[in-house]
Amino acid sequence: MKLVLIYSLVLNSMSIFCCSSMQLNHPRLQGNETDRLALLAIKAQIQHDPNQVTSSWNETLHFCLWHSITCSRRHRQRVTKLELGSLALGGSISPHIGNLSFLRELDLKNNSFTHQIPPQIGHLHILQVLRLNHNSFTGTIPANISNCFELIVLRLGRNNLEGQIPPQLSSLSKLRTFLLEFSNLTGEIPPSLGNLSSLEIFALDTNNLEGNIPSSVCQLKRLAVISLGSNRLSGIIPSCIYNLSGIVEFWVSENQIEGSLPSNLGSAFPNLELFSVAENQFTGAIPSSISKATNLVMFQCTENKLTGQVPNLRNLHNLEIFSVSVNNLGSGQRGDLSFVSDLINATRLTVLMFSYNNFGGTFPISIFNLSTNLQMLAIGGNHLHGSIPTGLGNLVNLLGLGMEENNFRGSIPIDIGKVLRLGLIDLSSNKLSGSIPSSLGNLTMLNILHLDGNNLNGSIPSSLGECHGLLKLDLSQNSLEGKIPSSLGECHGLLVLDLSQNSLEGKIPQQLLIGLLSLSIL
Repeated sequence: MKLVLIYSLVLNSMSIFCCSSMQLNHPRLQGNETDRLALLAIKAQIQHDPNQVTSSWNETLHFCLWHSITCSRRHRQRVTKLELGSLALGGSISPHIGNLSFLRELDLKNNSFTHQIPPQIGHLHILQVLRLNHNSFTGTIPANISNCFELIVLRLGRNNLEGQIPPQLSSLSKLRTFLLEFSNLTGEIPPSLGNLSSLEIFALDTNNLEGNIPSSVCQLKRLAVISLGSNRLSGIIPSCIYNLSGIVEFWVSENQIEGSLPSNLGSAFPNLELFSVAENQFTGAIPSSISKATNLVMFQCTENKLTGQVPNLRNLHNLEIFSVSVNNLGSGQRGDLSFVSDLINATRLTVLMFSYNNFGGTFPISIFNLSTNLQMLAIGGNHLHGSIPTGLGNLVNLLGLGMEENNFRGSIPIDIGKVLRLGLIDLSSNKLSGSIPSSLGNLTMLNILHLDGNNLNGSIPSSLGECHGLLKLDLSQNSLEGKIPSSLGECHGLLVLDLSQNSLEGKIPQQLLIGLLSLSIL
């Protein structure tokens, strides 16, 4: 009897094993037909699949083995992930997406999907990650996405979405990443979004949002990134935002925001790395407390109405971008640029811009001791005077040099020809004299050269013909004489040439007349 029972158990086990093996190998398991049909409906609306990603979505394989599909281990035949990001796909999303009720991750980013986002996505109650960014979706954001109660990541940015941000999204209490950037959204920022208590990254930049920044944002105690730039926001920044001590990135540039920066900015945001309030209406001074934000990588407050002096920057060793152009900073006196020497220890500095302010004094020679990583130096439109000292050749990685509209005198330093990566030089509207250095011919990557509005004399050096990438050359309003060098005809890409208001003579080289959009020599 015992042997019969044992034999029966063995047969039973073998039967189970065989059935399991058959199920695993059978192209159509006795699995969830709803998921299979939903995937086929999704495939049917993908009209562009150049990499044949969905070619495996057929009857020869079980759908859990299809490309970009992940099924649950616990619920073996239920789809939990649909990962079709960055695969050059086009078409629209089938409403049947809402039937994948076990789906936890839906990734369609960086494709060419169009039409509306189907509201049936709101049926995916255990969805945790929704990435539809970098597509061409139109229409409004479905309000019932708020029914995806487990959502942690919501990325819908860089589409053609319009309308308002649904206030219902405030019910997504587990949401950590909320990105709706680069679309056509309108209306105000819903105050109810302050209920997103888990939020860490919040980006609504580059839309058409208006109104004030709601004070309810101050309730987002875990916030690390806030990006609201390039909208039509107005009013002042709620002071309570500066209580969010975890802020790492703060972007509100290109709005119409007023008010002043708080005196405790650096201590309020001790972890601050990126700070941009450019192109607004801020007044007052740059807070001296920014020296306490020792992790600061970028500080950008161009095109505001800031006044006073630039504070001590000596502790900002990680600084890469410092841009305060187009304000009312400085007093027009000596000592305005003492902050430049503070930046010598910022060994990663790549951009230094303080043009179009009221800075006075002479050219700060400490600039030549700045990081050799410096790529952009813009100091034009100030009240700087004196000569330009030798030393520019130290800035070997400089791509752009703007020193226009100052009162610099003397000659152009010859060692400018050592800065081989320069693409733009603007020394216009100064009082520079002497000849144009022939060393400029070493700058084969030069695209734009402005030396107009000075007192330069002598002839145009033929070496400029070595600057084959030159697109614009303006030497007007000087005292240049002699003939126009025929070598300029080697600058085949030259579009704009202005040699007017000089004392040049002779014929215009025929090569110069080919391709020019603008020519002024009189």
